[in-house]
Amino acid sequence: MYQSLEQFSKSWIFKRNDPKVELEDLHAIRLLSEQGAAQIWRDYISEEQIHPDHFSERDWLKRRDAQVVDGKIQWEGVWDSDQLLLPEALLLHFSSWGEDTRVYFCCQNELVFELTWGVFKRTWKAFLFLDNGPVLVGKKKKQAAQFHSNGSVNLLMRPS
Repeated sequence: MYQSLEQFSKSWIFKRNDPKVELEDLHAIRLLSEQGAAQIWRDYISEEQIHPDHFSERDWLKRRDAQVVDGKIQWEGVWDSDQLLLPEALLLHFSSWGEDTRVYFCCQNELVFELTWGVFKRTWKAFLFLDNGPVLVGKKKKQAAQFHSNGSVNLLMRPS
């Protein structure tokens, strides 16, 4: 179900000094196998599209009822700053998630990371080197977010 993080071509994002990912958190970040990633992608993101660039109105992320009111915020300013915490609006959107909530950072149908919400909150700056439309979802949770390379993030609610 998992593969070595070393097999990820951009594993350097987790080994930089800025932002620093502590060794304990690095061990908690799991790269799903292509088969495992494809299953999570189908279950949580899209049955039809394999990459965020191809989402259409048929995908839940693009539907109006999935968009949170005033849910388009900027992440890049905080990312560029010395602030370690996620932007406040993101923390508020995911406030019902516990530290141990299993989350998936879904970049495309063959590239999905599994970790806990607590680890993501500490390592989010490293993950956002991958800012070409990845979607953050929680296992059995409705809240989601899609990050964009223009520095914005859409706060979303997954359908039941």
